[in-house]
Amino acid sequence: MLLYYLDLAGVAVFAASGVLAARDRHLDLLGVIVVAAITAIGGGTLRDLLLDRHPIFWVIDTRYLVVIIASALLTVVYVRIWPPPNATLLVADALGLALFALSGAQLAEAAQCPALIVVLMGTMTGVTGGVLRDVITAQVPLILRREIYATAAIVGVAVYQTLHALGTPRAAAFWAGMIVVVAMRLLAIRWGLHLPVFRKF
Repeated sequence: MLLYYLDLAGVAVFAASGVLAARDRHLDLLGVIVVAAITAIGGGTLRDLLLDRHPIFWVIDTRYLVVIIASALLTVVYVRIWPPPNATLLVADALGLALFALSGAQLAEAAQCPALIVVLMGTMTGVTGGVLRDVITAQVPLILRREIYATAAIVGVAVYQTLHALGTPRAAAFWAGMIVVVAMRLLAIRWGLHLPVFRKF
């Protein structure tokens, strides 16, 4: 049950990040909600397709769509009354990345996937929605920018798996993995941290 509510929280946060990304793109309200929805359910949809989980999670549980619409509308109202700083999008994205990466990893575990596939599924669940959001709003996807992004999801899921394998309770390992993802992402933004860049000799 906790995983379900965390998944809903991730959907809400990513929907809000979709609204923040679309606010300067001159979209109407429906367009903003569409961007929010694609951001919120894009990663989970890909995960379910790859894991052969049918029907797709939001098709059988419309509460996901209700949460997306509510989060999008509340964010629109909030932005119009109290315009947030530009960094708000990056913070919201970091939280959504962490929630989706870890919840995606747990669903892959439940499907008895090997450890490497758990990492891949968690990472794809976390980054896909953001990639779709950035492409639709004509921005360079965060995953392609120099700061650490997908790497944070990979490390966070790996920390979760390692701690759980060593006997740490699942919930504690989950929160530890989440903290790692958010901390790595925010530190990368703050200090401009990135992986070594490939250069032609």
